[in-house]
Amino acid sequence: MSPLPGLADHLVASGYTAAAALARRQVTRDDVAHALTPTDEQRTILIVIGVYALGILVLWNIPYINMILLPFKLVTVALHEFSHAAAGLCTGARIKSITIDPDEGGLTRMNGGKWCCVMPAGYLGSALLGALMVFAGFDVLASKIVSVIIGVCLLATLFWAKSWFTRLITILFIGLIVGLWFTPHGAGLRYVVLFMGVMSSLYSLWDIVDDTLKRKVNESDATKFAQKTHCSSRCCGFLWLLVSLIFLVGAILLGLAFLKDD
Repeated sequence: MSPLPGLADHLVASGYTAAAALARRQVTRDDVAHALTPTDEQRTILIVIGVYALGILVLWNIPYINMILLPFKLVTVALHEFSHAAAGLCTGARIKSITIDPDEGGLTRMNGGKWCCVMPAGYLGSALLGALMVFAGFDVLASKIVSVIIGVCLLATLFWAKSWFTRLITILFIGLIVGLWFTPHGAGLRYVVLFMGVMSSLYSLWDIVDDTLKRKVNESDATKFAQKTHCSSRCCGFLWLLVSLIFLVGAILLGLAFLKDD
C-alpha cells in the first residue's frame, strides 16, 4: 500500500493545525490591541498624567515656585528610605532609624541586611511604589487600596523616624490620605494618588540620572553599589534607570488593560 494517502492526510491535518494556531494568534493580537485601547475615562487619565508630568518638569526648574513641589519631593524621599528599610528588614537587618532632611536628603541606618538588596532598593523601591500609584490612578477603588499601602509605608517610616521633621512630613501625608478618603466618590484621593505616583516616578528617574549619569555623586547608592560589585556607577545607574522606566510604562499599560471603566 502506498504511503502517499497517509502522508497527504498528515499534511492536511498539519495544515489545519497551523491555520488554527495562526487564528488563535490573530485573536490574541486583537485582544491585546483592544485591551490597550483607552476608554474615554482612560484618555482623561492619560491627559492628566501628561499634564502632571509637564507641570512637575516646569515647576521643578523655576526658583522659589518649585517650593510647591517640596512636600511631594520629601514624601518621595520618605518612600526611598522606606524601601531601603524594607529591603533590609526582609534580609535580616535591624532598622535603627530613618531621617529625612529639608534639603531633600535622607538616611536609613541599620545593622545587618544584604547589601546587594538594600542598596538598589531605594531608587527601585520608590520607582515601583510610584508606578503602583500611577497604575491605581486609573480606578477609584484601586486608588483607595494603594493609598492604604502607601499609608502603611509612611506609618513604618514614622515608626523608624528619629527627627521631628521626618515625623512631621509623614504625619501630614498620612493625614492627607485619610482626609481624601472622605471626598465625594474618592475622586480627590484618586487624583492625589496619581499625582504622587507621577511625582515619585519622575523624581526617582531624575535622581538616578542626576546621581549617576549626569554627575557622579560619591555617596550615592549607585556609587556604593558599584564599589561593592567593581562595576561602573554609571552602568548601575543606567540599569536602574531602565528598570524604573519599565515600571512606569508597565504601570500605564497594565492600567489601560485591566482597569477599564466598562
